[in-house]
Amino acid sequence: MVFTIPEGLHADLNPLAWMVATWRGKGRGEYPNIEPFEFAQEVVFNHDGRPFLTYYSRSWILDKEGEILRPGGSETGFWRVKPHNVLEVVISHNTGISEGWLGTFDGPKIQLVLDRGYSAPTAKIVTAGVRLYGLVASELFFAYDMAAEGQELQAHIWSSLERQSG
Repeated sequence: MVFTIPEGLHADLNPLAWMVATWRGKGRGEYPNIEPFEFAQEVVFNHDGRPFLTYYSRSWILDKEGEILRPGGSETGFWRVKPHNVLEVVISHNTGISEGWLGTFDGPKIQLVLDRGYSAPTAKIVTAGVRLYGLVASELFFAYDMAAEGQELQAHIWSSLERQSG
């Protein structure tokens, strides 16, 4: 696939230009005290010419036949590139959690670590997190390790998404 820098993309975002697209695919999840599950996911990275990417992710829980059972998690946020291949990312979830992430990028490999979080009074408390994003065989790979509700940091969800547009 031939890739071009999206028109009007702020120059600071050129290292992340490969992400600007709509991505769709499937993933799996697990965590103590919940049954392992499969989900469909859509992720959208976009821009408006300013020095940040907008981010939106939504998912649907699937049954064993791959049919949608119900909506799953959704999150929205902003990605900002800083000097020395540093990323600052803010994400808010439909579950009442907002997070600040710090990380680095090296080509199409991105690693983020939870810096700070806020949980609404009725939301679960997330105490640590690590996110990995990468371009693997022309697909967006995503993995999220989480520590929440007294559990230690461990694998939670992962997915592989195909580029739909961008």
